[in-house]
Amino acid sequence: MDSSEDVLVQLYERWRAPLLHYVLRLVEGDYQLAEDVVQETLLRAWRHHTELEPDDAAPWLYTVARNLVISGYRRRNARAAEVPLEPVDLPAVGDQIDHVLQSWQIAAALKALTPEHRAVVIELYYRRRTIAEAAKTLGVPPGTVKSRSFYALRALRDALEERGVTGA
Repeated sequence: MDSSEDVLVQLYERWRAPLLHYVLRLVEGDYQLAEDVVQETLLRAWRHHTELEPDDAAPWLYTVARNLVISGYRRRNARAAEVPLEPVDLPAVGDQIDHVLQSWQIAAALKALTPEHRAVVIELYYRRRTIAEAAKTLGVPPGTVKSRSFYALRALRDALEERGVTGA
């Protein structure tokens, strides 16, 4: 077995049962759907085996599993394609675990951005500054803030999709 297969076996043996228990609660006891979600989660873990340590993979695995359940729910309840969709905020955080997983996921995605893009996102979306205020704080022209914001949000979306988060 090569190292990726070793990691997959370790992930499967360590996390299959806890993940299945977690997903069963999310899908209201639908065992077949829960098995499918766990299988897809472990497949995605195998694709990212170089980034994961089997003993420390819980936040990543639980986040991907949760997002797969949410994506499946959204797909089943989607409106017809010709009806314009309204932007959907992140799902409501029902408990502390969801909040921690969501925070971990966003922080990891932000780390994937370049320092310039990360600074723009933090100024505009976390500190809620206007473009002019962000430009002054960062010492760049407002047009640069707009451009960096556009590319930063695109890169952030891509980074979140790599982690199993999909849009509505």
